[in-house]
Parts: sequence; C-alpha cells; structure tokens
Amino acid sequence: MATTWLGPKGRDAALASMADEEEELDVLVVGGGIVGAGIALDAVSRGLSTGLIEARDFASGTSSKSSKLVHGGLRYLEQFDFELVREALHERGLLLSTIAPHLVRPVPFLFPFSKHWERFYIGAGVTLYDTLAQTSRNNRGLPTHRHLSQSGALRVFPALKRDSVAGAVQYWDAQVDDARYVTTVLRTAAGLGAHIASRVQAVGFLREGEHVVGATVTDLEKGGEKQIRARQVVNAAGVWTDEIQEMVGGRGQVHVSASKGVHLVVPRDRVQASSGMILRTEKSVLFVIPWGRHWIIGTTDTPWDLDKAHPAASRTDIDYVLDELNKVLRTPLTHDDVEGVYAGLRPLLSGESDETSKLSREHTVAHPVPGLVLIAGGKYTTYRVMAKDAVDAVAHGLGGALPPSVTDKLPLAGASGYQALVNQRHTLAHDSGLHVSRISHLLRRYGTDTRDLLALVKERPDLGYPLEGSEDYLRAEVVYAVEAEGARHLDDVLTRRTRITFETWDRGIAAAEEAARLMAEPLGWSDEQVEREVEYYRKGIEAERAAQEQDTDQEADAVQHGAPEIVPEAEVRRG
Repeated sequence: MATTWLGPKGRDAALASMADEEEELDVLVVGGGIVGAGIALDAVSRGLSTGLIEARDFASGTSSKSSKLVHGGLRYLEQFDFELVREALHERGLLLSTIAPHLVRPVPFLFPFSKHWERFYIGAGVTLYDTLAQTSRNNRGLPTHRHLSQSGALRVFPALKRDSVAGAVQYWDAQVDDARYVTTVLRTAAGLGAHIASRVQAVGFLREGEHVVGATVTDLEKGGEKQIRARQVVNAAGVWTDEIQEMVGGRGQVHVSASKGVHLVVPRDRVQASSGMILRTEKSVLFVIPWGRHWIIGTTDTPWDLDKAHPAASRTDIDYVLDELNKVLRTPLTHDDVEGVYAGLRPLLSGESDETSKLSREHTVAHPVPGLVLIAGGKYTTYRVMAKDAVDAVAHGLGGALPPSVTDKLPLAGASGYQALVNQRHTLAHDSGLHVSRISHLLRRYGTDTRDLLALVKERPDLGYPLEGSEDYLRAEVVYAVEAEGARHLDDVLTRRTRITFETWDRGIAAAEEAARLMAEPLGWSDEQVEREVEYYRKGIEAERAAQEQDTDQEADAVQHGAPEIVPEAEVRRG
C-alpha cells in the first residue's frame, strides 16, 4: 500500500476526480469524522470506487473532542448491554494488536469505592468486563484487574483523600489521539485509491426520480459548485445527520440528539498519581486520564441544541467537573489549574427518555430513499463495525455481492513494522541527531511514518527544532500536517494535528505565528493570509475563553458563536 500524502495538490486532484462528468463513483461518503473515514476505508478495500467529502477539517466535530478512550464502556454493563460491551472490547483488541498498535495504547484505571460493600459490586462488574475481553481472539493480553486495599489505592493514587476511599479495583483499557487516528484512517483509504477532500460541503442531492445519484457540493476553499455522481451516497454526518436528511425531504427515519461533553486539561503535577481513575457521579461518569504531561478530566453529559459547529463550555460545566473531582482529592483543583478546555457533541439515537445519558450508543443503518444510506449513533471504539454495516448496506443498494470486509486484518498507515522501528529508536536518534525521547514521541504519533518526518528534518535541519511556544512538537510536524495530513488552516494544525490548543496555558497563541509561517510555503499563502490566519485563531481563542466565563449554555454559545471562521483562499483573493 502506497504512503499517501493528503496535501494541497492531493485535495485538488481528488475533488477534480470526484467531479469528473465522465466518471461515477460507486460510493460517496458525506462526513469526515471517524465513521465516515472508516466507511471510506472499508469501501475502497472491498474494491469500490470511493470518494469522501468533509465540510470542515477532518475530525473537526465529535471525532476530535472525545475522551480519547478506546474502551468497552463499563457503565453499559449496568444497563445490561452486554453485546455492545463485548463488541467494543473485541474492537479494542483489534486496534491494540493489529490495526493501530502505534496509535492505541494500554492505560490503567483505578476504580475507587468509599463503602466496603461496593468491592463486591464493582469487582463483579470488572470481572465480567475482563471476561468479555478475554473471549475475543484478538485480546492483546492486557493485565487483568486487581483488588487494592485502602493503602494500596493510596499508593497508586496518592492525591486521594484517605477518608474518600476504602479500597479500589484497578483495571486496564486503552486510549488514542482521536483526531490523529481519523487522519490516519483517511490516509490509509487514500493509499488504496479513495478520493478524499476537506472543506467541501454537500448542499443538495442529485436525483433521478426518487433515486439519489450523487450530490451537489461547494468548494469552500476556492469557491464554486460541482456535481459528484455516485451510485450510492452515505450520510455519515454524526450530529449533523438530521440536516443531511432534510436535503431529501423531511426528517427521515432516524433522529439524532446531541449531548455535550466537556473535558478539562490540567498539568500532570497537579494530581499525584501513577494511574488513571474512573468515578461515578449522579449525572455522568468522570474519568481522570493520563495524557503525556497532562491529565484529561471529564466528562459532562448534557443536552445541546445550539451551535453544533462550536459547542461551548460554560463556567457551570467547568465547575461541575472540578467539584466532582474535588470531592475525592486531598488538594482541590481550581480554575487556575486548568490549562485547557474542550467541548464535543455525542451523536445519540433518540429514545423516549429526555436524559441524554439514557439514549442509545448503539448504531443504526437505514436506506431512507433509494441511493442514500444513513448511519447514525454508535461510539468511537466500534467505528469499524459501523463502517462494515454501512458498506454492507451500500452493497445491497448496488444490487450485487461484495467481498467481505477486510478492515479487521488491515493495518493502518504507520502500523506495519512499528515494533521493529521502536526497537531501533536509539539508532534513529543517533542518525537524526534528535534525542531518543523525541524519537519515541514521534513513533507514538506517526508509527513507521516517522521516517517521513526524519526525511523532512534531514532535508531542512531547521525543522528539527521545537515549535516556539510548544516544546512538545517539532517544526517538521507543522509542515507534515499540511503536506501529508490535509491541514489547510492554522486551527487544523494547532487544534487537531497537534494538541497545542489545549496543552498549553496560552492555548497556542505563542505558537501561532511561527506555525502559520511554516504552513505558508506548502499552501502558497501570502503575508496577508498568514496575518489573517493568526488573527482569526487569536480571536477564536478569546471567544472560547470568554464563553467559559458564562454561566449558561445560551450565554456561552452567544459569546463563542461570534468567533470568526477560517479564511478561505477565495476570500483572500477577493480581498
């Protein structure tokens, strides 16, 4: 499989191929989150000519703002949804062992309890969790859970108040950089021949009678409308599912509700612990998740019916997360300890309950009209199963049999040979002149594609230095984000290709100008475009900070909704 670079020329070529009047795709996927990316990969790996369009940046919605976990979902055991948990744990094993061992890694979690009788209840649940995982042929052999006394729990998590914990159970799950994973799936699909283009918005469907035969799209970067013909179109728009359905008339067969989840990021030294932690609250499950030199703490679970593109975190959200965690911490966290905040929306299939935590995380596939497949619901961990089911529905619509899905055996870009390259990290460090810890960091982000980064550094030694304002990332990673990973704007790089936006106290402001200037050459930006990108990014951060001072969702949304959008190429040319 060829290594594919989703750079500016690649985007233009992909869009031109999709819009070729003499060509017709087998399947066009609308939506560039994890589900859409998975569908594109499943479809092209089964021999279908495949295209994917995304109205914004890849993974810019739900798929970049999750809890970064690959897990079965312990709380679903309480809802007796054993099949969902079993399926998710099976997928966890695949991701760890075969599909993406470079991007998905094990992480331990402490499950403390304050009453001794809870040990049996929690222990039974975690025992079932481990048992379901071990029934999978693809279980990587993560450590099984262990019971801890009060003293044992405090040794693992010294930050806990002694009187808040009577004991604990420690178990293992896995985590992933969600946005980076989506980009890697898309690069893998493109390497097999899929046409992938961001900043391309579906504005209507092409119809022949009652059949959908493609989509009318707008190029949001360069302007102009195009028509993309396809034998089947898949609506994989997540929380925007209803809006896409409206293009064919009416709400359709499926209704998706949005639930807002807010996460806080604090420095690692603010919470003394050697393990993650999970807590049950009255309204949600609260995770404390190790994330490099930081902790990610979340999440909330509240209905959201305001701006879906930019869900806003309010002071009330932040207070809730801090208050719940502070119930068990010896040294309470304050707003001053919070270096980053992000809010995302979960796409939930609506049920009869008004509480989003009770809505289904299972997925559904439907054929609302001939030629259009819709997929909605689900959870990040089971994206591959969702993609398989969607392509099976596409096969039905095409009226013929397809080869079975092979994505359970298909390593993503950067995965093949990963462990061997990890073993060679000292040699790579010596040859490149980079510290071995820097090489390890790159390997965890790019796998064997780290060699592409090192080739950039060899060609341009200045790219081997850290980015100003963010020591964790090399200048080369900014250039690579544009040339290989489809980043087109400053926010794409600072928020999703790297995580500088929520990993630094200034939310990436200090890194913004240097990053923009590094992007300028491969994207052909003028000085004016560089200045506008930096200014728009700065204003967006100001709006986010102001929203986080508001008490209600409505107030926070009103403030953040006013932030400027990205600067398309066409707008700069007109200016």
